[in-house]
Amino acid sequence: MGFVRCDQAPAWAQLQHHQAVGDGDIRAAFGRDPQRAQRFSLSAAGVQVDFSKNPIHTETEQLLQALAEQCGVAPWRDAMFAGEPINTTEGRPVMHWLLRQPANSLTGALAEPLAQVHDTLNAMLAFAEQVRADRQITDVVHIGIGGSDLGPQMVVGALHQPELTGKRFHFVSNVDGHELAAVLQGLKPHHTMFLIASKTFTTAETMMNAHSAREWFVRQGGQDIARHFVAMTSNTPAAAQFGIHQCFGFWDWVGGRYSLWSAIGLPIAIALGDAGFRQLLAGAHAMDQHFCSQPAPTNLPLRMGLLDVWMRNFQGHATRGIAPYHSGLRRLPAYLQQLEMESNGKSVDRQGQALPYATAPVLWGEPGTNGQHAFFQMLHQGTTVVPMEFIAVRTATHDLPGHQAALLANAVAQAQALLMGQSDAGGHRQFSGNRPSTFVWLDALTPERLGALLAFYEHRVFVSGAIWGINSFDQFGVELGKSLATDLSKRRDSNDFQGLDGSTAGLLRQLT
Repeated sequence: MGFVRCDQAPAWAQLQHHQAVGDGDIRAAFGRDPQRAQRFSLSAAGVQVDFSKNPIHTETEQLLQALAEQCGVAPWRDAMFAGEPINTTEGRPVMHWLLRQPANSLTGALAEPLAQVHDTLNAMLAFAEQVRADRQITDVVHIGIGGSDLGPQMVVGALHQPELTGKRFHFVSNVDGHELAAVLQGLKPHHTMFLIASKTFTTAETMMNAHSAREWFVRQGGQDIARHFVAMTSNTPAAAQFGIHQCFGFWDWVGGRYSLWSAIGLPIAIALGDAGFRQLLAGAHAMDQHFCSQPAPTNLPLRMGLLDVWMRNFQGHATRGIAPYHSGLRRLPAYLQQLEMESNGKSVDRQGQALPYATAPVLWGEPGTNGQHAFFQMLHQGTTVVPMEFIAVRTATHDLPGHQAALLANAVAQAQALLMGQSDAGGHRQFSGNRPSTFVWLDALTPERLGALLAFYEHRVFVSGAIWGINSFDQFGVELGKSLATDLSKRRDSNDFQGLDGSTAGLLRQLT
């Protein structure tokens, strides 16, 4: 497909002019337009977003939508959902969406892959139900890294109800042995199940942790590795050599950061059960349908992806803060970091040509209200303007009086304070205001709503990547440091520092 790169599209120059002559006073925009909040709010599949507190106007959105049309965002989206190899550098289709597609709902070339998806899904969920019913298993230890860890850990943390499963979940990703040692302390091998997540069963950090866990299991008197170790991998021979016989595979068209919907989601399935996992998939599928079917003015992921381009390339914001006002979503900022920064942290286009414009912003964040007592000082009075994204859940699942009302009041108040600011003649209590934010909320934190929220973010990242003309589905930047680490380990063992720069050689000598 031949698409115009965004900086060569007519709308790009028009947006540059629009930004240069436009009025960036958000507070004044509310004064001019009493319906602004309604005009710049949208909902889809239970995900509701108010982005009216951003420096955006009707003309801005019209130009951004023209940019999307000129850059071919819709045809690129349609190519993804048709199973075309839009991961151009690796020659692969991008079909994480197929993992939540209902059974028997596609014909043609995608019918067989969909049938395979549901065969694996049904087998995985049946096994998850067996584990849930097994009272001997009280602890589930998931060992993975990157997308094989961040997605499952985030969803289990958000939705797991221990009183329903009688099980505790632990997640190990860091090769730092302190993490695994802390998890293993106090566990009993005959009550523990280990889930090893590695597509190739060769991921260095994951396999080091897996081997250490197996050694601990045997040393502590554990028996029957085949019962207590399960693999989510496509390399069944390597898993069998390890001693694992129960494997659940997935496909090379599933990127790690999009893999929680696949067999990588086994800990989620054990935590939520068959029905809960299928509800998670259904929520994501509802957002898929919305993204594929809605025109630009009512397409939530499209409008938000375009807003992200506006804020990055025309407003000059190099970062975005994430503040989830729900403790269950405490790992969401880390999950979104990988989703956006690994997908769109690229400096060349699909043809390998260097880009003259910025791409992915830096994402970071912590749950509210904790963040209010940590970094919000800088957000309100610092010299750098950081667009914030507040994420809230209207209905609590606890019955502690007063807490939810206070939590939500804090979330809304922080967005208000960033917008309105405060005057102070002495300066020390001066809040400049006019600082942008977006407010995202769900009516309840359920599997279905969380699934829709995560798919919303996936498609939003897709839109900005399509505008920038980059391949959002490879991650070669992850590989260089890993290959160098392997080389340095060999050099350290052989005491060979020849050819290294002075700093690297010196650090190796001092740290060995």
